[in-house]
Amino acid sequence: MLTELKREAYEANLALPRHGLINLTFGNASALDRARGIFAIKPSGVAYEALKPADMVLVDLDGKIVEGKLNPSSDTPTHRRLFLAFKSIGGVVHTHSSHATAFAQAGRAIPIFGTTHADYFNGDIPVTRRMTKAEIADAYEWNTGEVIVEGFKRSRLDPVDFPGVLVNRHAPFTWGPTVAKAVEVAVAVECIAHMALMSLQLSPGLKSIEPELLARHFKRKHGPGATYGQKG
Repeated sequence: MLTELKREAYEANLALPRHGLINLTFGNASALDRARGIFAIKPSGVAYEALKPADMVLVDLDGKIVEGKLNPSSDTPTHRRLFLAFKSIGGVVHTHSSHATAFAQAGRAIPIFGTTHADYFNGDIPVTRRMTKAEIADAYEWNTGEVIVEGFKRSRLDPVDFPGVLVNRHAPFTWGPTVAKAVEVAVAVECIAHMALMSLQLSPGLKSIEPELLARHFKRKHGPGATYGQKG
């Protein structure tokens, strides 16, 4: 089972450059076996073209390395914090995809202008507050997760309805019930960000999507009444 977990994380990491979400080694993906309390994550600083399934590092939810000869991603504490806080998720992805990162660096949520966005998020893609000097100076990666969790609690956001976030001055994190779904959301977030920027160029005063249209698109793909796709 842990070999399969490594394979899932490996394939998710390779999908990031394939989808154009990664430059150099900026980003990572992790897959969680919640029953065992262990997740597999990309090793730090290893080029994607050099990765092998065996390179994935296994880490438990206490932050201890269970298996692996390489150092895990520097973002491992952020992934761990999200796994601990959001009980429904089984995978986390972090990228520095250009358009989504532009919104993050500007400290701006991505407004919900259209139905592509509404297929994935039940509102604007949120952005965290800026981190304090103290948060940056000590346990920075863990505190990155803390500001995400804090923001969701403060705004009463459900991580199922909002499967991603922009970290202020940093970049996006996405998640899902599996790491493959977290990759899909990362692709969607970059696409949504790109379209939002173009929409704002065409219509600087553009208003958010109508609530009834948002509800129609979001609910047909999410929740017990979902009708999108095939049954069984």
